[in-house]
Amino acid sequence: MTRPPTFEELFRDCQRTAVHLEMRDAYMKSDPAFIDWKAGVVLDPAERWADWHAIVTEATARGVEVRRARVMSTPVSEYIRFEYAVTDGLNIAAGEEVRWLSRRNATDIALPGNDFWLFDSSLVLVNHFDGEGENMEVELTEDAEVAKLCESAFDAVWKRATPHAQFELA
Repeated sequence: MTRPPTFEELFRDCQRTAVHLEMRDAYMKSDPAFIDWKAGVVLDPAERWADWHAIVTEATARGVEVRRARVMSTPVSEYIRFEYAVTDGLNIAAGEEVRWLSRRNATDIALPGNDFWLFDSSLVLVNHFDGEGENMEVELTEDAEVAKLCESAFDAVWKRATPHAQFELA
């Protein structure tokens, strides 16, 4: 039995696009970076998440388009404030494009039940969290219908969402 590819391998094998749809208002509140941020510690995202920065930078240097869309409730949660605070130094600096969409403006968009990464429009890495946003498990699928749903949902959110540079927290 072959082992499934790691997240890093999925990114390194990607040729054209890697898109990520986030739809929760909080993730991994036990994360030391989130705890430090809440305590007022100044974070250097490029240093704190050097591995992530390297993976995305390498992919974008190869011409892979890396995009992330976040659907969130308003007013925003403390965790979304944290994500917003580190987006420039983490995601944007690594070469990702990031957009934000209020959940109020997503009512008529058919969204899958879970966050996901979609690689090259065909390989879906589904992220499963518990009710508190902890205990992430992943599921990898090449099911064409799942990929089509995820791509359609991401594209609809992306078109309606506000680019990070123009987005202001409510």
